[in-house]
Amino acid sequence: MNLRTPRVASPAIFFALAIAVAAISLGPGMPGLLARAAAAQPSALGSPSVLVPDKGKLRILISGQVAGREDFEIAPSGSEWIARGSTDAKPAQGPSTRIMGALRLTPAGTPISYEWSTQGAKKASANIAFQDLTATIELHLEGAKPYTQQFTFPNPRIAVLDNNMYHQYAVLAHLYDWQKKGPQIVSVLVPQSMTPGSVTMEPLSSASAGNPSQQALSVKTEDLEVDVFLESGKLQRIAVRSASAEIVREN
Repeated sequence: MNLRTPRVASPAIFFALAIAVAAISLGPGMPGLLARAAAAQPSALGSPSVLVPDKGKLRILISGQVAGREDFEIAPSGSEWIARGSTDAKPAQGPSTRIMGALRLTPAGTPISYEWSTQGAKKASANIAFQDLTATIELHLEGAKPYTQQFTFPNPRIAVLDNNMYHQYAVLAHLYDWQKKGPQIVSVLVPQSMTPGSVTMEPLSSASAGNPSQQALSVKTEDLEVDVFLESGKLQRIAVRSASAEIVREN
């Protein structure tokens, strides 16, 4: 299935979707290098990687109120990398939900496979395999037959930005090429929403001027702008001013 332009998520369902990617539009994306000298880390087999090992907790705030928390870890695993997270989402109305995701990546940040599952009012899970320009999703919904769908992207620059898996913005940020600079487009897939599209990244120069260890990126769609802040390649904060939403690091 080719890329299409998805609808914008309304503020009422903002929390249920990965911020910004609910409004993604058509486009491409794959490995740039985030501060090559500072961010490149050796993999377990010694090859350099654009990714940075990180482990921590994030607090999800909507209009200043805690709406959930996420535990995450990004680490090498053999010749690959794994970015995994677990989020306990607590919306103002409705039952709480736990979302878990595990993303396998090449050292260049290219997705190999992704698994996610949810536990709450209804259970669901999916396995996704990435091969060249194609993502094949096998979806399992409670009480329904498994469902398979494929998405084809225009080029191999692809990132996964799933619902309530905010550590994946750190992986996305590592695809930005700081030597090339300027606006850079990355194709994205939102697995839980079965939604493909793209985002455009460019630096927030005023936020990181004079401190080379800090990176700040604006991640834009046609309808939203998400600001992503990192320190030495590690995610510190995500802000969506138009939605009064913020994801902040607790440790």
